[in-house]
Amino acid sequence: MSDAPKTSGMTRLRNYFLTGFVVCAPLAITAYIAWSFIGWVDSWVKPYIPARYSPDTYLPFPVPGFGLIVALILITLIGFLTANIVGRAIVGFGERLLGRMPLVRGIYGSLKQIFEAVLSNKGDMFRQVGLVEYPRKGVWSLVFVASEKETEINEKLDQEGDPLIAVFMPCTPNPTTGFLMYVLKSDIVLLDMTIEDGAKLIVSAGLVAPEVKSKMVTLNGEPINGTVANPPLGSHPARRSRTASSRPNR
Repeated sequence: MSDAPKTSGMTRLRNYFLTGFVVCAPLAITAYIAWSFIGWVDSWVKPYIPARYSPDTYLPFPVPGFGLIVALILITLIGFLTANIVGRAIVGFGERLLGRMPLVRGIYGSLKQIFEAVLSNKGDMFRQVGLVEYPRKGVWSLVFVASEKETEINEKLDQEGDPLIAVFMPCTPNPTTGFLMYVLKSDIVLLDMTIEDGAKLIVSAGLVAPEVKSKMVTLNGEPINGTVANPPLGSHPARRSRTASSRPNR
């Protein structure tokens, strides 16, 4: 008789602890990552700021984030200058100079293409989430489907009516690493979830799955998104009455 209240009280305390942990853990991890990033940028930028312009010289304590603010201002200013004719000429001269360096040339070119693909051409990034059978039949892996582009790989291996598509299969729990594969379009099962939902599914190792949204299909095979209800009176074309001008003359 006396053990029941103790058990229920311990259960409530455990539930309270887990609820608080679920609330506090994401906030603490986010704050830690943000603080670490600010400190990392400050450690790179602050040594190059003259002492007379740094607030750390006049205050008895360091000001966190000042280096990050200076870095953001400088990056924005460089982008503004690059948009002008003089800035483009200077950037072009620097790229030609780097192009003559054997090792630096490959590193700079690769990094530039990656950043341009991620930041500039957002329409050419991953457009859909899909499934492919990997590493064997019957086992499915989540992939991000890239846009269809004609490359040398397509010219060599494409089948008629079934082209190869580049897919990226990320690893759990770090979606920034993974495998690039070229898969036949017919072997990819496309999903309705967004790229963000797919990334959450990978980072959480399958624990955070998006909700399934069922779709209604019309007789023509077209999906219906949103709520399904009867059409208002007079909106159906088959039930509209003919006007006097549309009636045949007798």
